[in-house]
Amino acid sequence: MPRRRRILVPEARPALDRLKRDLMEEEGLASNKGSDQPLEEEVAGQLGIPLGKGDDGELTTRQAGKVGGAMGGPLVRKLIEIAQQQLVETSQYMPGTKREGLPPRDAGPGR
Repeated sequence: MPRRRRILVPEARPALDRLKRDLMEEEGLASNKGSDQPLEEEVAGQLGIPLGKGDDGELTTRQAGKVGGAMGGPLVRKLIEIAQQQLVETSQYMPGTKREGLPPRDAGPGR
């Protein structure tokens, strides 16, 4: 089976990194915005998982999952929330679309 190529948007990296750090701060898993330490290492340290530079082949699947789950869950939820809000906002400008059944534009989660 051929490998799938990842398509990256390098210009988005700084904003995505800021979003990840902000979300991890909300979760209480990251604290130092000015840190040179990679966010994954900081979160792993908070969870008591020995993650370091280079090969982490000694990690168990459970340990790797704790770091990935702690970071991935909030990130995916936030990205879905952003996408839903953008769909609601853009649908009002699209001819032939109905807003019936859609929440008001300001009625997102936690508002």
